[in-house]
Amino acid sequence: MEVWLSPALGFDYANATARIYGDGTHPISWVSFADVAEMCVTALRHPKADRALIEFGGPESLSALQVVACFESIVGRSFTLDHVPKSVLRSQYEAAPDSMTKTFAGLMLNAAYGDAIDAATIRTTFGLQLRAVEDYARQAVGKAASV
Repeated sequence: MEVWLSPALGFDYANATARIYGDGTHPISWVSFADVAEMCVTALRHPKADRALIEFGGPESLSALQVVACFESIVGRSFTLDHVPKSVLRSQYEAAPDSMTKTFAGLMLNAAYGDAIDAATIRTTFGLQLRAVEDYARQAVGKAASV
């Protein structure tokens, strides 16, 4: 979530603007890089991770529009949204001149379609406390305000 919900990909909470891939209504299990790192370390030693395929994501599934609403409530103002239609994303994917460009176009297209998982198994099996979007939003907005 730290990358997708940052100015680098058009989610500029300091200026209340957000790029939305697709219509923004499909849920995504936003996950923190710190949680991914913790899961990797846990998986090295946990017997239930041995030779297992582990579906991993954040603790809740929120649409991009729900994420925007979360940030709006924290910053206290409405965001200006820039929707990138699925058709444009699909065209970018199909016209990609190299594998790197195709990968990024594919990731944006995937975000438009959503990517939700049930993180209950992660919490119960591996005992991880996953970071919520709201927690990230409060921290990110707080840092931006102090700069």
